Amino acid sequence: MNVGRLIILEIMHRKLGFALAVATVATSVAALVAVAALLGAHDLRTTQMLDEMNAETDRMEEDFTREMKAYEDGVRKTMKGLGFNVFIFPEGQELDEVYADGFASKTMPETYANTLAESKIVTVNHLLPSLTRKLKWPERERIVILIGIRGEVPIAHRDPKKPLIDPVQRGRVVLGHELHRSLGLQEGNSTTFMGREFTIEKCHSERGTKDDVTIWMHLEECQELLGEKGRINAIKALECNCASIDRLGEIRREIAAILPGTKVIETESKALARAEARNKAKKLSQTAIAAKKSETANLRADRERLRLEDGQKYTALLTVVILVSMIWIAFLAFSNSRDRQSEIGILRAMGISTGSILAALMGRAFLVGLAGTGLTLVLAVLPSGVLRESLHGFELQSLVGYVPIVLFSVPALSCAASWLPALQAANRDPATILRNE
Repeated sequence: MNVGRLIILEIMHRKLGFALAVATVATSVAALVAVAALLGAHDLRTTQMLDEMNAETDRMEEDFTREMKAYEDGVRKTMKGLGFNVFIFPEGQELDEVYADGFASKTMPETYANTLAESKIVTVNHLLPSLTRKLKWPERERIVILIGIRGEVPIAHRDPKKPLIDPVQRGRVVLGHELHRSLGLQEGNSTTFMGREFTIEKCHSERGTKDDVTIWMHLEECQELLGEKGRINAIKALECNCASIDRLGEIRREIAAILPGTKVIETESKALARAEARNKAKKLSQTAIAAKKSETANLRADRERLRLEDGQKYTALLTVVILVSMIWIAFLAFSNSRDRQSEIGILRAMGISTGSILAALMGRAFLVGLAGTGLTLVLAVLPSGVLRESLHGFELQSLVGYVPIVLFSVPALSCAASWLPALQAANRDPATILRNE
């Protein structure tokens, strides 16, 4: 009688014992699959949460960047519309006179503007030298403010910027609203100013300020008329968007290092308040983004920590289940061999070797492990579609790579658990067994 037949006969004769052993192995394998599925579902869910948070953070940063860009453009345009807000006056100029008259009586070299432009100045933009005087328009018997300007002086270390004020061409003038309205002058008309003929290039709309009684002309022509060749009495500038608390102090310190003795004043504007608000909003938004990123990083760290803790818990539970299963399989194997002592004694008396009997018992244990594993794997695949939702979309099929390992290791453990009972039963003396039975 060969070993295979012995195994088949053994299983057929002890169906209940075989079924209990298979059920025990199936329970152990089911616990293993459940632990793997729970860990996989946990990893999948936390990964999805992290991806959602990362996507939300990226969207938040993109939206903020886009909004801040639009806001900065709006503030920049508003500030340009409001004009220059930093004025640099000559050395020794009394500022109370500037506040009273609106311009400086002292002058400084026009080359100061070039000196600033060729320096590494960073606190101001749009340098515009100008010469301003209040005087009588002799031909019209009107008190006017004469301003000579030229094109803005480009700052050497920066990209060229669109000028805030278009330069006035030689031989032309620009008139404020009150002057051209009261004198009946229009664009394209000719007029005489201090004995020199000019063409009216542009007539401004009403502004409600001293600009309404102002005449703008080219700087060199203004200097010639006033006898101030190569001289100016102010350099106008637009400050950069600086987040410093002492913004004006920084501008004054930087300009004083380049043009010692000059005086700097800053005029208030709503655009500056908006720029400061923008800086605060930018800082708050960046803080919110940094907090969101920190939250994501903390969640990722917590995820890894919980994953390790959960893995340790599941591993401990799985170890207990496997040990209990092995003990139960060993007990069933011991009971089976004890109940079959007389059969084993007869087989030994008939000349069946100890090795064949041991092989039959171990073969039965191997089939128990294989059948229990196969049964569990089949039952795990059938409801996988139903379990997919409860497992947060985790697919049990993704564990298919572990099937060969399980199919080898579980029968091996079943054999290990049955080894001692089978060895004891196969090595008993058949004479002793038959005499006692």
